[in-house]
Amino acid sequence: MSKSSPLDIPLEAQRVAWNRWNTEVREKRVSDISLRQAEVIEASIAGLGRCDLEIIELGCGTGWMCERLQRFGRVTGVDLSDEVVARARLRTPGINYVAGDFMTVDLPKAHFDCVVTLDTLSHFADQAAFVARAASMLVADGMFLAATQNRFVFERWSAVSGPNPGEIRHWVDHDSLRALLSPHFKQIEIRSIEPVGDQGLLRVVNSSKLNRLLAKFLGEGSLKRWKERAMLGQSLLVVARKSGGALAC
Repeated sequence: MSKSSPLDIPLEAQRVAWNRWNTEVREKRVSDISLRQAEVIEASIAGLGRCDLEIIELGCGTGWMCERLQRFGRVTGVDLSDEVVARARLRTPGINYVAGDFMTVDLPKAHFDCVVTLDTLSHFADQAAFVARAASMLVADGMFLAATQNRFVFERWSAVSGPNPGEIRHWVDHDSLRALLSPHFKQIEIRSIEPVGDQGLLRVVNSSKLNRLLAKFLGEGSLKRWKERAMLGQSLLVVARKSGGALAC
């Protein structure tokens, strides 16, 4: 069974799919991996030492991450799922929610200090165009913070089924992600978090028997960190800076 999808799914079918998914899944619960992604991204933004930032989240869905980002400044959220965005707007009117296709909605260029996007890149057919537009919205030296599914892991994890109807699914790995970012950013840090997987090489790497043995010598924490450094985590996290002047604290 293929875990990828065609790239030519009509936009309307995608809109319907994401309204359904957010309503049935995300409005009921934020997953543990999403919360872990949020913690890492928030720590990077907190390092700027500012509370007056202009921040935009691409693929904001229900707006749960936008709400967390409010402590750092003014927040804009963009998502294709218009019905879900309408409900988010009612819950938190202080956030500027924009419903529509990120590639075509009217958004300012060279305006935002931070662009945040969680598990959204893989749902765009033209990923190079997505990254280019995100970069164009950043001020000089602005920060791009992203999380995306790790193709190497997701293709070797039996818990992952095929894509939902209307969902574009086009995962990246560490090398292809760096290649997408390199034309627009000079400072790129990529890490992985939360190792999983039980097929192919990962069946051995994540074997419970082997891990119990290694943990006796390395410790569970050290073993997990080793896997993350080896890019065996399920999520790839990016912190990148656009070239130009400094973001003063």
